[in-house]
Amino acid sequence: MDATTIVLPAVPAEPRRPSLPLMAAVVPVVAGVVLWLVTGSLFALCFAALGPLMLVASFLDGLRTRGRDRRRAQQEADAGWQRAEAELERLHVQEHAAAWRREPGVAECVAEPPLRGHEPPDRATPVVLGRGTRTSRVQVRGGEDELSRAFRVRAQTLHDAPASVPLGGGICVRAAEPVARAVARALVIQLCLRFGPGQLGVIGDLAPAWALDALPHLGRRRAAFRLGLDAGVEGADAVVCIRRPGEEAPEGVTTVLDCTVPDETRVRTPDGEESVAVEALSAQQARAIAAELAGRTDAEETFPDRIGLDELAPVGPAGLTAALGRGERGDVVVDLVEDGPHAIVTGMTGTGKSELLITWITGLAAAHPPEQLAFVLVDFKGGTAFDPLRRLPHVVAVVTDLDAEGAQRGVGSLSAELRRREAALSRAGVRDVTDCPELARLVIVVDEFAALLQEHPDLGQIFTDVAARGRALGMHLILGTQRASGVIRDALAANCPLRVSLRVAEAADSRFVIGSDAASDLPGGADSRGLAFVRRPRDTAALPARIALTAEAALAGVDRRWAGHESQRSPWLPPLPARIPLPSGVRDDGGAVLGRADEPERQRQPWVALGPSDGLALIGGPGSGKSSAIEMLAAQLPDAIVIPADPEAAWDVVAELSAGTDRPVLCDDLDVLIGQYPPDYAQLFLSRWELIVRAPTTIVVTLSRVSGPVGRLIDALPRRGLLRLTSRVEHIAAGGEPAAFERDRPVGRAWLDGREVQLCVPGSSDRAMSSARVSPATDAVWAPSEHRVGIITQAVRATCAVLRTAHPGHRIVPLAEALGAHLDAPVIIVGDPEDWRAQWTLLQGIRSSGELVVAAECATELRQLTGVRELPPYARAHADRAWSVQGGRMPRRVVLG
Repeated sequence: MDATTIVLPAVPAEPRRPSLPLMAAVVPVVAGVVLWLVTGSLFALCFAALGPLMLVASFLDGLRTRGRDRRRAQQEADAGWQRAEAELERLHVQEHAAAWRREPGVAECVAEPPLRGHEPPDRATPVVLGRGTRTSRVQVRGGEDELSRAFRVRAQTLHDAPASVPLGGGICVRAAEPVARAVARALVIQLCLRFGPGQLGVIGDLAPAWALDALPHLGRRRAAFRLGLDAGVEGADAVVCIRRPGEEAPEGVTTVLDCTVPDETRVRTPDGEESVAVEALSAQQARAIAAELAGRTDAEETFPDRIGLDELAPVGPAGLTAALGRGERGDVVVDLVEDGPHAIVTGMTGTGKSELLITWITGLAAAHPPEQLAFVLVDFKGGTAFDPLRRLPHVVAVVTDLDAEGAQRGVGSLSAELRRREAALSRAGVRDVTDCPELARLVIVVDEFAALLQEHPDLGQIFTDVAARGRALGMHLILGTQRASGVIRDALAANCPLRVSLRVAEAADSRFVIGSDAASDLPGGADSRGLAFVRRPRDTAALPARIALTAEAALAGVDRRWAGHESQRSPWLPPLPARIPLPSGVRDDGGAVLGRADEPERQRQPWVALGPSDGLALIGGPGSGKSSAIEMLAAQLPDAIVIPADPEAAWDVVAELSAGTDRPVLCDDLDVLIGQYPPDYAQLFLSRWELIVRAPTTIVVTLSRVSGPVGRLIDALPRRGLLRLTSRVEHIAAGGEPAAFERDRPVGRAWLDGREVQLCVPGSSDRAMSSARVSPATDAVWAPSEHRVGIITQAVRATCAVLRTAHPGHRIVPLAEALGAHLDAPVIIVGDPEDWRAQWTLLQGIRSSGELVVAAECATELRQLTGVRELPPYARAHADRAWSVQGGRMPRRVVLG
């Protein structure tokens, strides 16, 4: 049962009338008559007379019991009604008190100042007009008689309760001028007592006439809600106006008070009409209340609507002190050394977070020279938030989300900066940066820290390390983010005691940063832009403040003040350039320069070299810089052997090198070169390469992908560099880490030895020299060396025509015409493989005493008809290539045409 429900006693039920015990009376009569008949004694008839006597006695006893029950039931009903009346009185008293606490009028607000929340008024805000009746929350159960119905009517009506209406578009008071002003004055004063000047502003020219000119709310046009005095006030969200009796209320007003006598005022709303005893205030009472309100105006009421950085008092150079804005007791000043060493700044988009960071940085730069303070700005909100600050000599680096690679390597360099500063303190024999003049303080400012972690989640641990060790090393963090709860880890937040919060969307974010819901309760819109709460470790509660704005003139003044001062070194180096020319001079140890490595974690970009007996495989897709790398190395290694791109020339060079060499060997697109050979040639070619890579010399090969036997070959090389590949799958297949894959990797950028390396490019003269060395050799045109020559080809007629022109001193005879004829030397017999098989005697004669020439298109017949078991030198088919076999020696490649 609800605690506000009263159960009425039931109407006492009428007791039942006593019944006559007929059976109890008949039994003694029958028994007496039977005894009389049996015994014949008259005394037995006396026993029969007991029945009527018992009947009468029982009836009289029932009447007595019925009266007693009726009296008891009535007493219980009376007691129940007394309890119901007492409970009704108690519930009405409680409800009456709660109603006035919840909706206080002017008298209640003056007697006990109401608790002001952070929500500003709106159209639904209730305004107490005075005293009236309202439906009670008390419920009555039971009872259907007249007394119960009357009790139910009394229970459902609460007298002398606050009569309130929604503020809506405003309230119009229609009455004589003095009465109307008194009533309107009470309505305005009531709202001002319930809401602060930051939440409610009173605007209009009638304030002096209504004795409201002393209110601190007057003229607050930037308040969250603006109450106009009279209709037509520009910018008013609602109005309180006065009209003469009978005049029409202004359009948009939702409540009209017809007040002939204040105690009997007719209130008309869209929901109906009622009679209310409205409140009224005299001019003297209104001025006294306004003066009291002005005396206890809270911090928000003293904020300026706008303040510039140049309006704040200058701060001293001690620590890292800066004035952020103006609050309750003047300028709000924070010291990143004493109040930090790190800070968290939160705020939704459009609340002024970037302006706050710019003001903070400018204030610090104005008080400290570039030799003592440096800034690193990380902007992950579009790349332009910190553009005004680039002119300051204190700014040594700006990293944006438009440069993902720069952000990754830049923020990763913070670990190197930590180690550098620790080493500097160790050398100086001190434990704190204040005792080490050679180290300047470094402030790292991040705008949109959540976006940074979303793109580079591995950087969260680096920032946690900086936060843990930064105080003694002079490294400070200012982390700006829209949301802090769930984004900034507890370990990081624990080292960021300085907190600043502009308006946030979630109360959890406000509590996480400043320990209360104040930042989430700030009103929205442009009026709240720049309103912030600052909480330092020494503050018991967050201090509200208006953040100062930094004008271009202030930035120019800081720039002029430190003109001529040298900036600090950046904690990380710029990204590697896309082109690095070869350094002057060549290594004299037999090695070569490959390029420059990027080691942001060590704050250096060293040269990367290829040792005199080093091996390297460069894997990359088309246009990734493989060929340029071979040309660059060939320019530095004058005695290097560059494997030609021509498969015939490459076969000859590799065959020679497989016997052993001490000269550097360079090969471009090895996989492409192998792919031009038939399977048996490719297998032998790879076997010879396996001998080459074991040689104690410099070996460099490039290829497009790693698959099959080529993978085993490059596994024998000690170093592997990955250039740009077409897909992540190929990158992983080539042995690369998934995180190191970049689809847009610059030309010549390799992942080598666990770091990024930009390979050097050769100069124009070097390129011409190396290109000449890569050109393949040309085989000599074949000339007969014996008087009898047999040529095996499938193109007999065409070969004969070519040979007649090339060798006019020899007789050119097709094999079919040579059968049975006497042929004088010198003669060249041309036939296809099938004809030669048929003339085996002639074939054997030429093999033993002459020269056999087999066209490259007849590679199978070379083994069958000449008896050669080893692979001959590779010869391209359909290019006038052939093999010449003499005296059982190994075939040699020749050009027929």
